[in-house]
Amino acid sequence: MFNSLISSIKRWHSKPKDGKGSKADSRSGKGRQPAPQKNRSPKTSRVIVPRSDHCLSRRDVSRAALTVMKRLQEAGFEAYIVGGGVRDLLLGGHPKDFDVATDATPEQAKQLFRGARIVGRRFRILHARIGREVIEVTTFRGHHSDGEAHEAQQSEHGMLLRDNVYGDLESDAVRRDFTVNALYYTINGFEIHDYTGGIRDIEQRLIRMIGDPATRYKEDPVRMLRAVRFAAKLDFDIEPATAAPLAELAPLLRNIAPARLFDEILKLLMSGNGERTFELLCEHGLWPHLFPDNALQLDTPEALALTRQALRNTDDRIRNDQRVTPAFLYAALLWPAVNSEQKFLIEKGIPPVPALAQAAQKITSNQLVHTAIPKRFSLPMREIWDMQSRLSRRGGERAFRLMEMPRFRAAYDFLLLREDSGEIPAGLGQWWTDFQAADEEQRQQMVRDAARSGPRGSKSRGRRSRGGRNRNRGKRPDNGAEHPSN
Repeated sequence: MFNSLISSIKRWHSKPKDGKGSKADSRSGKGRQPAPQKNRSPKTSRVIVPRSDHCLSRRDVSRAALTVMKRLQEAGFEAYIVGGGVRDLLLGGHPKDFDVATDATPEQAKQLFRGARIVGRRFRILHARIGREVIEVTTFRGHHSDGEAHEAQQSEHGMLLRDNVYGDLESDAVRRDFTVNALYYTINGFEIHDYTGGIRDIEQRLIRMIGDPATRYKEDPVRMLRAVRFAAKLDFDIEPATAAPLAELAPLLRNIAPARLFDEILKLLMSGNGERTFELLCEHGLWPHLFPDNALQLDTPEALALTRQALRNTDDRIRNDQRVTPAFLYAALLWPAVNSEQKFLIEKGIPPVPALAQAAQKITSNQLVHTAIPKRFSLPMREIWDMQSRLSRRGGERAFRLMEMPRFRAAYDFLLLREDSGEIPAGLGQWWTDFQAADEEQRQQMVRDAARSGPRGSKSRGRRSRGGRNRNRGKRPDNGAEHPSN
């Protein structure tokens, strides 16, 4: 079906603006307040693809999004499904989220939906709740140079700090980031509107910036990460001119708030394409500005292998619909630097346990300058690190107590990851694998054998606490309570 759409592009690309597609532009929305368009660069060439020449169907669009569009149109406004929803449907995907673009201002649209909220400062948008779904409704954007000073503000680096300048459908298209995200689908005629060549770039499998890439990246440096994310997700190439400024402008990521970068990291690395995204981030010089301490360790084969394997495991779990958590991924990405710093401190005479604590504190603090790590993730991350040395001490009651700890499963899988990367010799991970599968009698024997195997497995020299063995020793741990990649 997509091939039939592409074959129709040449026929419709040259259609004059006063042809069939002009009816969408002739409709006047009630209360429309488009900003005067003084500057329409980059140049646009409108393509309107009729229902007979594309494969999209309203049956593939969520009922909530259709309801929002219908209500806006009944009130006299224009309304289109825009962005990733249209793009993914053209590629045969099944998007979960649909965004709506309209000529209604956020205040006007809010009056049409009970419980709707206007959010955002840099650009205000409306969240319209329809049943259990929340549909993001954005007003057509205009060129920020057309707005008043209080509506459009830029930093000294060119980053847009405030951008509530409204326009029309064409200006909105050229204000979007990439051509493949600037496609509009309307239920009024069931047409696709393309002003920037997005359909052609989908055919050529290209991520292309709309306008001058350097200028657009300066307006919002996060667009550099989005270029990489879409290329990895869609298995597209980044168009050469779009890729060219990435390495030079990568330091601009330092101007983004750490909390926003944390959210972007989740989209980059925890959406099922983390390993490929990592490769592209390294290729274009962006990775050192997200995880600088990890980047410094990547010339070590073990660190590179651990990083790749952690991302690969996360991708596999997402594809298998298993839970994932940033705590494990951040533990893996920061561990090579923590491990290196701990070894350095031990060489200076600091005992291993306090050396690990100091190293963990230093590397975590360094990372917080770049990306936030909420405490609900940073605390489990630290526990995973702390348990690594304890997993080797299995004599007496230690093995039973460790297996009952909340982070045992995460620490165990992290141990396997370290072995797989070649950082530490294999063997201990298999012992813990067998220990979890063994019955009570077998576990007792394994612990006795471990106690005789050497200093790391030796029994504690201190007196056993009053009460003898752990009362809960015979219970199996809930290993599924928190998987490390969850």
